[in-house]
Amino acid sequence: MTLAAFIRHLMLSVGLALVSAMVVMAMMSAGVIDRPAHRKAHTQPTPKGGGMGVVTAFLLGIAVLYSTASFARIADPYFLGVILGAALIAAVSYADDLRDWPFTIKLSAQIGAALAVVGSGLWVRSFNVPSIGAVDVGWLGVVVTVGWIIFATNAMNFIDGMNGLCGGVALIASAFLAGIAQSAGGMFVYAASMLLAAGLVGFLPFNFPRARIFLGDVGSQFCGFMLAVLGVAAARFDRVELSFLLVPMLLSGALFDVAFTVTRRLLSGHDITTRHRGHLFQIAFRAGMDPRWIVFVYWGFTVVGGIGCIGFIMAPSPLKPVLPFVVLLPELVWLGAVVLLARRARVGVW
Repeated sequence: MTLAAFIRHLMLSVGLALVSAMVVMAMMSAGVIDRPAHRKAHTQPTPKGGGMGVVTAFLLGIAVLYSTASFARIADPYFLGVILGAALIAAVSYADDLRDWPFTIKLSAQIGAALAVVGSGLWVRSFNVPSIGAVDVGWLGVVVTVGWIIFATNAMNFIDGMNGLCGGVALIASAFLAGIAQSAGGMFVYAASMLLAAGLVGFLPFNFPRARIFLGDVGSQFCGFMLAVLGVAAARFDRVELSFLLVPMLLSGALFDVAFTVTRRLLSGHDITTRHRGHLFQIAFRAGMDPRWIVFVYWGFTVVGGIGCIGFIMAPSPLKPVLPFVVLLPELVWLGAVVLLARRARVGVW
């Protein structure tokens, strides 16, 4: 990529960040309020739906990209599937912000959005394994892709419980993914990651460190969905073995928290669809940890994941399967620290 091209992309991103900020300010006046509750960290009624800025900036950027930037296009069916799925997620999750729908409705929309993506033909068909080459997984790839999209979408939604947590993780992950994709020749993933990052740059100053507006389901689910779909697209990077692990490594902090919490609640006999305050970041907050430091911890996980991805790409083939486990080490340390904090503070039921 030439310097002139990068400057043009940067200027587009700045413009989209401004668009996002304007939409966020409009949403602050829209009167969609998130009121304090037992399971929530905030104590004052606060507007929500700031994710509409991210959605608007991204979709506007995609329209510009598709009409002017042939270098970053994907096949029309893939593109239509991604946009249809993204629009469905955004519409249903914003309606949920307004009406607080049951989890079953949100899950149905997530399944529909995931099926729109795989129905367009965009799913993981093979894994590029070191020393073996491409391993065709057939229709199992459809199941894996749908499951991955639903899990990642919900993971980002579930960690949206503190100022700047979900938005910051998504921004850092998008920035790393844009750089990684550009170096790997995945220009659609590069461009889409930049657009998502631009929308988040416009939103985050209104949400961290003091929240004047929340991301809302429309933002957290949209970010999770798009990062999941970009992870599926990244799985097709021919230059990188095991490239399907890149986005899971970037989101390892959020995915670990949610996977651990869901597993623990299942083993304890709890209903995983009911709202609770049992995520690791929530337990740390209940134990007295400053929420800003908790957010910095999860941002740090994403930075470690990004650095791990760079090392993963550069590593010789025999070492590649080991590096994703190295990225998990900080999360295991965090788990131990949260358990100790909870015991000292005598936190009640998780």
